[in-house]
Amino acid sequence: MSFTLLAVQTLNGLQLGILLFLIAAGLTLVFGVMDFINLAHGVQYMLGAYLAVAAFQFTGGFWSALPLALLAALACGLLLEVLVFRRLYDRDHLDQVLATFGVIIFLNELVKVIWGAAPLSIPLPLYLDWSVPLTDTLSYPVYRIALIAAGLLIAALLYGLVTRTRVGMLVRAGASDAEMVAALGVNIRRLFMLVFGFGAMLAGFAGILAAPIFSVEPGMGDNLLILAFVVIVIGGIGSIRGAFVSALIIGLVDTLGRSFATDIARLALPPSAANDVGPALASMLIYILMAVVLFVRPSGLFPVSSK
Repeated sequence: MSFTLLAVQTLNGLQLGILLFLIAAGLTLVFGVMDFINLAHGVQYMLGAYLAVAAFQFTGGFWSALPLALLAALACGLLLEVLVFRRLYDRDHLDQVLATFGVIIFLNELVKVIWGAAPLSIPLPLYLDWSVPLTDTLSYPVYRIALIAAGLLIAALLYGLVTRTRVGMLVRAGASDAEMVAALGVNIRRLFMLVFGFGAMLAGFAGILAAPIFSVEPGMGDNLLILAFVVIVIGGIGSIRGAFVSALIIGLVDTLGRSFATDIARLALPPSAANDVGPALASMLIYILMAVVLFVRPSGLFPVSSK
């Protein structure tokens, strides 16, 4: 274990945490405000990446493709809300789970029909395709640092939007008592549509940012969706602050655990046993963390009522 490797993996953990936050922020609002379990939220991340590929092929540049892909991700989210999801708001959670799982299967197959099953990618954007030297022999890509910075900026803007604006007040009130908000004359359906579309756009933005550094392929959002649910459970359902803190913690624990769990296990176990125990322990760390948090704070680290 070296300091350089620790620094690199810490940056990688922050990068994962930022992507998880962008996905989990919309998911926690949808779950908290609308009491709607949307398993298809990870598909919005995948659609954002594919739309970034399509927009790049159309415009020939990342920066010109970014706003087009972002608007397209918003449009796809609103279209899904109008055609499918709004019919599920008054149904029980089992119906929501089954229906949104069907949407996952449908959209994963749809992107195969449109773009094929082979992984796709886009080049790194202009001016960010270089590296910062960490040591004489190791550099870190500037684009990944820019991704972290962009995520932190979005987190600050989103927190300000939720805590300092009238729309944010309605969202927070809806997360606490949607029926009372509707009784006060607020168009709750329009609020639901706004929250859902904004959440889909955030997940799509995460996919757009990920497209230059990860393979764009069907099902790419499924694993991140599981982590996003862990994020909102630990952070507190409906809490943006909780989603941000929890996402960074999960990103760091998952990345550092997979990198150093075997080395740590060797401190107490023979090398052969540590090689077996380390990877298994690393894959369980975030779920162990979730269990501990729920045991100590069943409502999460930052429940909505604590805001």
